[in-house]
Amino acid sequence: MGEVVRLPEQDAAPEARPVLVVDLGGQYSQLIARRVREARVYSELVSHRLSARELAARRPAAIVLSGGPASVYTEGAPEVDPEIFSLGVPTLGICYGMQLMARDLGGVVERTGVSEFGKTDLEVRDSELFHDLPSEQTVWMSHRDSVTAPPAGAAVTASSPSTPIAAFEDRGRRLYGVQFHPEVVHTPHGQAILENFLYDVADAPPTWTPAAVIEEQVERIRAVVGAERVLCALSGGVDSAVAALLVHKAVGDQLTCVFVDHGLLRESEAEQVVETFAGHFHVPLVHVQAQERFLSRLAGVSDPEQKRKIVGEEFIRVFEEEARKLGDVRFLVQGTLYSDVIESGGAEDGVAAKIKSHHNVGGLPADMRMELVEPLRALFKDEVRRVGEQLGLPERMVWRQPFPGPGLAIRIIGEVTEERLAILRRADAILLEEVRRAGLYRDLWQSFAVLPAIRSVGVQGDERTYAYPVVIRAVTSEDAMTADWARLPYELLETVSSRIINEIPGVNRVVYDVSSKPPATIEWE
Repeated sequence: MGEVVRLPEQDAAPEARPVLVVDLGGQYSQLIARRVREARVYSELVSHRLSARELAARRPAAIVLSGGPASVYTEGAPEVDPEIFSLGVPTLGICYGMQLMARDLGGVVERTGVSEFGKTDLEVRDSELFHDLPSEQTVWMSHRDSVTAPPAGAAVTASSPSTPIAAFEDRGRRLYGVQFHPEVVHTPHGQAILENFLYDVADAPPTWTPAAVIEEQVERIRAVVGAERVLCALSGGVDSAVAALLVHKAVGDQLTCVFVDHGLLRESEAEQVVETFAGHFHVPLVHVQAQERFLSRLAGVSDPEQKRKIVGEEFIRVFEEEARKLGDVRFLVQGTLYSDVIESGGAEDGVAAKIKSHHNVGGLPADMRMELVEPLRALFKDEVRRVGEQLGLPERMVWRQPFPGPGLAIRIIGEVTEERLAILRRADAILLEEVRRAGLYRDLWQSFAVLPAIRSVGVQGDERTYAYPVVIRAVTSEDAMTADWARLPYELLETVSSRIINEIPGVNRVVYDVSSKPPATIEWE
């Protein structure tokens, strides 16, 4: 497979000394990494299987042990190398991470019969973590086990009515633990607690800024690419747009963007992409019309993973063909994000289970000939947006709702046909038009239509119909790792439903998806 180029380490880079978030299976592990970054400190999610030696080799500014659903005393529960606590690196244990730290250092963890779930009153004592914070505050708890005796040398710094040891710290060994979850919004002072740990305990400078990301990535791209020609897989979304501008800023006309119209885009999207990049940014752009090619490959295919792999492989084949026309092109730039890598089970240390293959990660063909450069691979979506704003991308591009690489192919549940594409494309356009008219577009992470390849009975004009249903999906989220279904106004849903049924032949029913992620995913496939 084409190599994903690992850009060279530079001591001046913001992530030269990252905060390593050790994933112990908690549902909030990714959220911890995000909260650290919101404090403008670079963080990475890593596996609990890494040894103390491997962690130390990353030169971390600090280590955070995540929560987790297990009990530390049960067989098969996630463990860490106990030598981590002897590295002298500031370490914060959260929930399960606190309990694991306490147990490994000689403290006692027990199931006392008292559980805490949800908002809890906390009484804190003056300490490094709680410095300049109220002595009484509210936190979010989620635990059945408790630390009933702290490790030797550790001082108890917080308690709740049901948990006498809700936090402890050992300043000499630079070890800290909290039973609650500072990373969730239900802990009002949680971000301040994390920042006390990062700034005051770990002395981690807040240098992770959009300007620093741009400067660092431009230097790294130049170091890797040199004088070689580069192609950029341009979809028109914010991810590939920011990746394209970063590379263009680094190597100028060595870059050629290739925009593939695979026939799976939203209404008028291809025209908007071409006008924006060729007209506004004056970036060299090749517009490839490949609608028939992709539809032919997708004919008869219903399995979503197969669809993703087909689209991913065909993308690469098109890029390779365009590269041959341009001469010797060695590098292919993609807008892969950190969330893509995690969800595809491709996190560097095997942190995440595979949820689905993203077309630009798990869907790449094994014999791809170009080498990949992925300058956004370490960023979450909101970070990409901030970098895009810094680069001067117009607001309508920066805040465009995410659109999957395989496009409408994975929003048709079943075989992709021209008829179904036409129905879905129009339904999606109606939804987005009404969402914008209601002033809710920026409030939603995504809003889109889904077309299940089934039919249901209806009545239109006093006649029986047997037509498609359309599913409306709208969610709120910060980074797509978790999402909640959006409580759209009934009046808006009524307008959307009425327009779709009245304006699109072949549709007689509209339903609204009220599932959150987890347990569902945002996309249906």
